[in-house]
Amino acid sequence: MEKQELRAAGSLAAVFSVRLLGLFMIYPVFAAYARHLSGATPYKIGLALGIYGLSQGLLQIPFGLLSDKIGRKTMIVLGLVMFAIGSAVAANSTSIDGVIIGRVLQGAGAVGAVILALVADLTAEENRTKAMAMVGITIGTSFMIALVAGPIVAGFVGVSGIFWLMVGLALLGIAITQFVVPNPQRLRVHRDAETVPAMFASVLKNKDLLRLDFGIFVLHAMLTASFLVVPGLLHGALDVNSHDQWIVYLPVLLVSVGVMVPAIIVAEKYRRMKAILVSAVAALALSQVMLVLGAHNVYMLLAAITVFFAGFNVMEASLPSLVTKTAPPDAKGTATGIYSSSQFLGIFAGGVVGGWAHQTAGSAGVFALTAGLALLWLLAAATMTRPNYLTTRLLRIGDVQAADVASLAAKLRQVPGVADAVVIAEDKLAYLKIDSKIFDRAMAESLVGVA
Repeated sequence: MEKQELRAAGSLAAVFSVRLLGLFMIYPVFAAYARHLSGATPYKIGLALGIYGLSQGLLQIPFGLLSDKIGRKTMIVLGLVMFAIGSAVAANSTSIDGVIIGRVLQGAGAVGAVILALVADLTAEENRTKAMAMVGITIGTSFMIALVAGPIVAGFVGVSGIFWLMVGLALLGIAITQFVVPNPQRLRVHRDAETVPAMFASVLKNKDLLRLDFGIFVLHAMLTASFLVVPGLLHGALDVNSHDQWIVYLPVLLVSVGVMVPAIIVAEKYRRMKAILVSAVAALALSQVMLVLGAHNVYMLLAAITVFFAGFNVMEASLPSLVTKTAPPDAKGTATGIYSSSQFLGIFAGGVVGGWAHQTAGSAGVFALTAGLALLWLLAAATMTRPNYLTTRLLRIGDVQAADVASLAAKLRQVPGVADAVVIAEDKLAYLKIDSKIFDRAMAESLVGVA
């Protein structure tokens, strides 16, 4: 990537990470904190933990569409201001209802899609995948750092202090956006990075994409529901309060990364993506069954948490890749937008239904629920079509008459390694699905040049 592109991708990844750090840091410590708030019940604690996912999931796509009209940076700053206001409301609240309101406002700052659109504005087509990968790696890293850092920070400043830290991180994100992120020369819709409403119908009819959306929904529902009860179980089994539980999460996450890296290598290099996917979902289901049967046994509890995070990190790394492989060439951004919204709605569902299950049937009820969800996901994963191992490639084209679009697309489909091609004349781009091992780039570029 060019120096300016590296600066753009790195600074926008930083904006993403400063926001996510705070959101993830409260996961391991929130349940213990919220029990002492006025009006708290297990159901309301679950609602408070997960409800930011509702506003985030519903507003993420509208935020992205609005940014096409009024500017990327404007929407990012507006979203971060909303996030800061929500964090301050939650920090000042002494009741669970006040925290719920704050969490709704936090989620209303739904800037994820806007950040990805700005990454696309600031990078060339041939470098966009690398830039998006940089953002994706930042998200995964932020999650793991936050799970370890959350209990440590809460030990010094409390959970209300973490909410105040989120205010500071939001202000830092605004400063990075305004003073470090380059200004795009112009805004345009990027079908490979943004949601296009006209593509909704075709994406929602794709059964394999729906399976992946269901998968990310279940994955984050399980995560959110689990954190309603796991910290309490660790406290009971190990006599370790929530502020010191980082000593459990750190080795568990290190083991999970040790499992994730070779699993992803096998999935991508040796084209065993479906086998790895099904194995990881089976591991997630196994972890929940173990928790149903032996959550109060310290060895069973630690083994189940380790198995869960191993499967979780494999899924977090592989599901976005599967969405890219499965989506039509000109609908990658739309498929990714729906997938991301499904993730946040899963967070909401996990909090609400997990809180209800905890209030109704205790920790065993929570894990019975998540085990059932995992088994449904296992059935969906086992019946999905084998991935095609294709990637999206964009080729810039010149002016093409409407009458020539179909002809050019047909010629591009004849190029070795091209499985599908869509030419969008107004974008001056050809969207290709290719097998990178046999793709004849020179031939494709020569056809585009002739056009």
